[in-house]
Amino acid sequence: MTAARTVTFPSGASVPALGQGTWYMGDSRARRADELAALRRGIDLGMTLIDTAEMYGGGAAEELVGEAIRGRRDEVFLVSKVLPSNADSRGTVDACRASLRRLGTDRLDLYLLHWRGGIPLAETVEALEGLVGDGSIGAWGVSNLDVDDLDDLPAGDLPETNQILYNLTRRGPEYDLLPWCRERSVPVMAYSPLEQGRLLGHPALESVAEAHGATPLQVALAWVLRDDNVIAIPKASTVAHVEENHAALGITLTATDLTALDAAFPGPVRKQPLDML
Repeated sequence: MTAARTVTFPSGASVPALGQGTWYMGDSRARRADELAALRRGIDLGMTLIDTAEMYGGGAAEELVGEAIRGRRDEVFLVSKVLPSNADSRGTVDACRASLRRLGTDRLDLYLLHWRGGIPLAETVEALEGLVGDGSIGAWGVSNLDVDDLDDLPAGDLPETNQILYNLTRRGPEYDLLPWCRERSVPVMAYSPLEQGRLLGHPALESVAEAHGATPLQVALAWVLRDDNVIAIPKASTVAHVEENHAALGITLTATDLTALDAAFPGPVRKQPLDML
């Protein structure tokens, strides 16, 4: 089995650089057995960071994850997210309690603000710190926050991570957001690292994949994982897809590969608004 690279959070917690996402999972009875098997296979392969959210399927994804990790909770680094509409003093606590019930656990390892809404960040952070204090969550972080948003966090309060949309076709964060996070030792968690599959037919990816005896999916994932401050959380609904994702850990892209991919998917030359899906 390929050894998993790890990424360390400011708190000192270490997680695999390749985890599992669950967006669009849990809401189909017909796919449930396959999705459960996929999540469990991912854990077996060391992809033990599992990301979910109260928004996904109105809680259905959390319920799926809860079933998948039953009896294996201590093997998993569990991440969920609170909707910005729930992120006031009381709502953050209530949302966390509801997530814990759906997940069948007494704690989250990491709890994120899903994106910035109208509630002051200071109020949300205070509620999150309270959840850390009572043991409901191990730490807190953010998602979909750009540099100006991060600068608005209360002085001295750094998130454990910033979960953002980042892949070969969404390279805007490289201009200022990734450097901001790296300078502060805040890892980035890349959601939709394969752009939900839309980039996989690109000739440049196919060419690099052929050179490595790999698939375009694996090359696109290896590209995200080339950065030692980035955690990738692709979704996979079947065991075969999980195993294909995992094999990306065995690919080391060469300077020639990276040059070819840069030419096909140019990096940013100026500040760009942070993309979201």
